[in-house]
Amino acid sequence: MAYGTTLTVLADPTRRQVFERLRDGPRPVNAIAAGLPVSRPAVSQHLKVLKDAGLVEEHSEGARRIYALRREGLAELREWLDGFWDDALLAFKIEAERSHRQMKGKTDE
Repeated sequence: MAYGTTLTVLADPTRRQVFERLRDGPRPVNAIAAGLPVSRPAVSQHLKVLKDAGLVEEHSEGARRIYALRREGLAELREWLDGFWDDALLAFKIEAERSHRQMKGKTDE
């Protein structure tokens, strides 16, 4: 899955809330839906979108469907974001070295 798809899926605030409720571990739909301002069927639809995007997985425990995060589903997005971090660190290193050379040049005079 492309990071763009992940960003699009997680752009919906309700879907993000559903996703974040799985952060502490697997849960059934009714526990995920509790306290959300949308119906249980709406939560199920959000879970389907998250599952289709590879961000959530489900399994059965009797008649209940249990949902859990697929941490691997965030790997591509994280790699993309890490690229920004790597670029920022490189820019910081270059600036720090430039500053250090300037300061050293002033003390050598």
